[in-house]
Amino acid sequence: MARGHQKALSQQRNAEKQAKMKKGGSDQKTAAAASLHHKCTVCMSMMPDPKTYKQHFESKHPKAELPAELVGVQA
Repeated sequence: MARGHQKALSQQRNAEKQAKMKKGGSDQKTAAAASLHHKCTVCMSMMPDPKTYKQHFESKHPKAELPAELVGVQA
């Protein structure tokens, strides 16, 4: 029954890892959501920076007027 001891250690390490993940909250989903700062005024999708926001706006909403915060941004 050598596997029994390994299994117990593995479960203990996994429990510690899971507790650390819950406490810290550092998973990819929350990190990605935290990096999105600009919200499209038409479709409400989120963009990480003004350059990407302007490219999105020009390609997806060509008939809509460009928002004031994107006028000076170079794409």
